[in-house]
Amino acid sequence: MSEVKVNKISPRTNCGTTTLGDSGDSFVIPSGVTITNNGTQTGFGREGSVNWQTGSIKTATFTATSGEGYFCNTTAGVFTVNLPSSPSAGNIVAVSDYAQTFSTNNLTIGRGGSNIEGDAADLVLDAEGLAMTFVYVDATKGWKVVGAGREQDKTTKSYVTATGGTITEDGNFKVHTFNSPGTFCVSCAGNASGSSTVNYLVVAGGAGGGQRGGGGGGAGGHRSNFPADATSGLSVSAQAYPITVGGGGAGAAGSPGGNIGSSGVNSVFSSITSAGGGGGGRWPGSGVGDTGVAGGSGGGGGSGFGGNIGGPGGAGNTPPVSPPQGNNGGSAAGVASPSGCGAGAGGGGAGAVGGNTPGVGVGGAGGAGAANAITGSPVTRAGGGGGGAETTAGAAGPGGGGAGTTGSSNGNAGTTNTGGGGGGARNNTDGGSILGGNGGSGVVIIRYKFQN
Repeated sequence: MSEVKVNKISPRTNCGTTTLGDSGDSFVIPSGVTITNNGTQTGFGREGSVNWQTGSIKTATFTATSGEGYFCNTTAGVFTVNLPSSPSAGNIVAVSDYAQTFSTNNLTIGRGGSNIEGDAADLVLDAEGLAMTFVYVDATKGWKVVGAGREQDKTTKSYVTATGGTITEDGNFKVHTFNSPGTFCVSCAGNASGSSTVNYLVVAGGAGGGQRGGGGGGAGGHRSNFPADATSGLSVSAQAYPITVGGGGAGAAGSPGGNIGSSGVNSVFSSITSAGGGGGGRWPGSGVGDTGVAGGSGGGGGSGFGGNIGGPGGAGNTPPVSPPQGNNGGSAAGVASPSGCGAGAGGGGAGAVGGNTPGVGVGGAGGAGAANAITGSPVTRAGGGGGGAETTAGAAGPGGGGAGTTGSSNGNAGTTNTGGGGGGARNNTDGGSILGGNGGSGVVIIRYKFQN
């Protein structure tokens, strides 16, 4: 192998051309050798390679130069990057969102007279953190996008990871269902690129129905942020979250004058507390019927007696939250009972107020519950209990409420793990053993994304 050592190779004539080798020849550049270009180049192309102009952050409209990449800061307002007006094949330009503001203040890529991806139109970049590289190909397609991505996509995606309750999957989401108290243990809080928030449904225990012309029990409070955009979910951290699943309130026991149903118990997850339903009212033995008890949803008012009107319904959404966790109980105050125990009103539900007593001896229907598809399929929960009555009992509120009863029958219980209110009872003997229906226990359900 021969070797030539010189300091400079020049053409034989001024401004001439020097040719290296013949067609098919190869030139090898050994490891460690540096080639510096202080002039211009042709024929090599610039695909995938630009010189980023780090010393000049762009904040206003300008015309780009081939071979350069620009950090564009649109914090102060929108502007335009104009592509070169007379490009050659292989020309390349790149831009990047310097301040993560393209989503609020867009950057426009001016086409400079050439097409962009075959369209004779400018291109608007409106995604936060976006970077994009353009290479000019020909007059038909013009500038082609050969690389695009967002800064946040460079971050490794991390998802919420947790244990506790009964775990099921719905597509890319995990669902933890707690039918009894437990612990939601988060071992990884995730990040914004994967998931870092959860959706929840927290239903408290429903209330027991009243006894002797008793009002239906109010449904347990029903609180949920599902459906909702993932970014508006409840943030979690790596820790243990105690879960309280409220029990249903006991139906009223028989005694002279009857009794009010017991209120349901609160359910709790993190910062979310749903209030137990309010107990159903009663006929107090003489005079005007009792008011239903306030709660997540209010209990129905109790029956009047001997020409007296019944009681009003208890207030729902107590304590108040937004959106409301429940509704008022129905009122028995519109109908006087000339004799016997008359009728109680329906307990409130998550989706509707409890029914008023529509006539003498006719109980009010329980208020309807609310449907929620957090587990993947819609399920209606937190229905109110129906009122007990002399002749026609109040119907159960859809969503786990218990129906009221007539005669010497216990009120029907609310359904377990729905937060349904218990039905009111009509007991026609003082000191009898007929009971109002028990309220149904609540439930806590947590949902989060665990994969793409």
